[in-house]
Order: sequence, then structure tokens, then C-alpha cells
Amino acid sequence: MAGLEGELLQAGLSRGKRNVFVQIPTAAGQESEESLARWRKLGEEQAVRLGTESVYIPLHTREDAFRPDLVEAINDAALIYFSGGDPHHLALSLHNTPAWKAIEKSWLTGSSLGGCSAGAMVFGEEIISIRKSRAMAGLKLLPRVQVIPHYDKFLGWLPDRIAAAVLSAKAETILLGIDEKTALVRDNDESGWRVWGEKKVHVLKGLPVKSYSAGESIRL
Repeated sequence: MAGLEGELLQAGLSRGKRNVFVQIPTAAGQESEESLARWRKLGEEQAVRLGTESVYIPLHTREDAFRPDLVEAINDAALIYFSGGDPHHLALSLHNTPAWKAIEKSWLTGSSLGGCSAGAMVFGEEIISIRKSRAMAGLKLLPRVQVIPHYDKFLGWLPDRIAAAVLSAKAETILLGIDEKTALVRDNDESGWRVWGEKKVHVLKGLPVKSYSAGESIRL
């Protein structure tokens, strides 16, 4: 996804942000040291390809989200990126903390913000319940939106759980299924989003049901 991350980095730079790629591995914070090292290495390698500085923020727990040194390192990075992992741990660790306030402020003033898997799930109103018994609150950057990542894979593995998630989502929820190697990118128009990648984004509820391919736009 270097092409996408390069686009996001350039967008942040064009809005006056620092030439820095900040990695936030909180969603993987309960995983092994080997797993965290893998996420760090992936980010460092991507930063080299993008020609930017990689800054790995060891924000693994809610306590870490109150550390002034980590919060300061986040401010005004051109690209802030959440790793995959456990979306519930990510949301609980960041909700109403100085770290989240720094991320949100940076995003509102021009930083690009992205997430892989769990990292994408937390941006919505609620985190969809696929493996958990119920949905829980997300970080609410995108009101009404819920995201199912790896949609094509989950649909093959857990079709009954996907069907249950669609049925249980609130009527006003915009439920999106995003296939692997695919992303949904916000354009300059706040309500306009563009599909990027190899596969599709599927609107499952809240808007007319439809699948969108790369380059097509969705208004949320």
C-alpha cells in the first residue's frame, strides 16, 4: 500500500505538516514483543520507500496515552498510522486521553490519518461486533459509520457472523465492508470518499447497498 501511504503523506505535507510518518501500535499493544517488532519494522521499511522519517510511538496501554513525551512526538506529523490488532484495546486505550486529543487535533489541522484493520475499525461511531458479543464505542471521527475490515476474507470464514452483524447494526448506521488490499480515502470534500486498491468496498447498510471498485466515490 505504499502508493496510498505516499499519497496520504504528500497530502499532509501540502498542508504544512512535518515530514514524519508516525506509527501508533496500540491495537497490537497486548501482543508479543516479536509482533510489536514486526509492526515497527514494517513501518520503518515503508518510511524508507516513502522518503520520510519513521517515528514509532510505543503507546501500548492507556497509561502510555498520558505520557507527555509520546504525545509531543505525535503532534503535526504528516501521516499518523494505526497498526492492526485488537480494536477494542485500541479504543479503550485512547478514548479521552491526551494522546487521542493530539491525534484528533493534528488530523483536524491537516495531518493524514490512516489505519490497518483494527486501526480502521475504531474511526467510526461503534466497533462492529464480529468476534465479540456486542458492539462497543469507537473514537467517533466518522459519525454513523461502522467498518468491517478484511470483508472478503471474513465473509468466507464467518458468513453467519457477518449476516448477524448486518442485521444487528442500527438502522441509521452506515455499515461498510472493506476487502483486503483495499482502502477508503477521504477526498478534500468532507463527505466524499474514494476507493483505493485491488478489490472493493461494499455498502451493506445505511445507504443503497452497492459494491464500489478502485477510483469510484462514495458519499457518507
